[in-house]
Amino acid sequence: MRIFARVTLPLAAMNFTNQASRSVVATVGPLMAVELGLSASGLGALAAVFFASYALAQLPIGVAMDVHGARKVQTVLALVAACGFALCALAPDTPMLALGRFITGIGIAGALIGIMQANRQWYRPDQLAQMTGAAVFIGAGGGLAATVPVQLLLPHIGWRGAFALLALLACCVSLWIRLSVPLRPPGFSAPPKRRLRQEVAEFGRIFAHPEFIRFMPAMALLSGLVFTYQGLWAGPWLRDVGQLPDLSRANVLLCYALGMMTGNLVSGHLASLAQRRGVNPMLVPYTGLGAMLLFQVVLGLAPPAGVLPLALLWFGFAFSGSCGPASYSLVAQRFAPELVGRVATAMNFSMLAVVFVLQNAIGWVLDFWPRTAAGGWDPAGYSWAMGATLVAEAVTIAWLLVAPMIGRRG
Repeated sequence: MRIFARVTLPLAAMNFTNQASRSVVATVGPLMAVELGLSASGLGALAAVFFASYALAQLPIGVAMDVHGARKVQTVLALVAACGFALCALAPDTPMLALGRFITGIGIAGALIGIMQANRQWYRPDQLAQMTGAAVFIGAGGGLAATVPVQLLLPHIGWRGAFALLALLACCVSLWIRLSVPLRPPGFSAPPKRRLRQEVAEFGRIFAHPEFIRFMPAMALLSGLVFTYQGLWAGPWLRDVGQLPDLSRANVLLCYALGMMTGNLVSGHLASLAQRRGVNPMLVPYTGLGAMLLFQVVLGLAPPAGVLPLALLWFGFAFSGSCGPASYSLVAQRFAPELVGRVATAMNFSMLAVVFVLQNAIGWVLDFWPRTAAGGWDPAGYSWAMGATLVAEAVTIAWLLVAPMIGRRG
């Protein structure tokens, strides 16, 4: 418990900031779209800028984590995130807001990797999925805070005030990590110093590894869909398809965040339990992938009316899709300890590339239909977008089944 309080909890606070920064646009996005006159593709591009920088920062951060450790890297990155939030709060126009989101994406890009890298050093292998799930459960509270609490504060502080609060939070997290997290466990030696070119070259081995090639598409899409809708499109969907007013939308988004929180906690616990009992722990994310596909069918074809049914449906969508962090830790165990940071960032990079494509693609699909009288987008566009992601999921599931047979033939 002392290790969790000193090491995992401060790093989970960084992930709290990460999740809040992702989710806040889903809450304030409809307001920003009206105020700034953004189209669906414009709003999608603004959100995608954040994930683009997040993705671009993954590989260098992975190297930095393995070489310098979570404490040093996360202390600096939290301050970078604070600068991005502050720029968003002060931005006079859309380009400056996009720049602020770009900087923010760099600052919070190492949130999950820092947890995984530190946990691999401080916990036994059969504890990793459980402790990572617990940390991500805490971090997912940031997504919770960005729903109803932010919605209630908006009339008083506006969306700029929400970004200012995030800047203050990031500064506090940076100080907490610096004062609490040790550089490394007792008896854990620092990795040998090598040339930067050698460190970066390890990514080639990771991306070419048969296990990475097999699991990456499905796991990236599993997490990518959750973050695509949490980070942007769930809010507009609830307005245009669900026909919900502001506070009701925030309540459903709160349930979405709760689904992510409990999904991370439960999936991590089940994966570690399966591993201790000799059962294949990857059955947990496999089950989540199948369940998420079923929720998407309902959302795309026959979404129910009313706050409670929609809250339950989006809760289930987020819960089933929140097996990603557990699967990351399981895949990372197949590599040497000194490569954990890079394996995690390789998985995260792949997932964020998926998010970048999905957030833009959904906006492009919605723009095929004219805007509604209320300023939203046609429900038919959302159904087509959901159908396209269903096809993508089916392809990744087929690849999970086919890849081992291809490997054996090779």
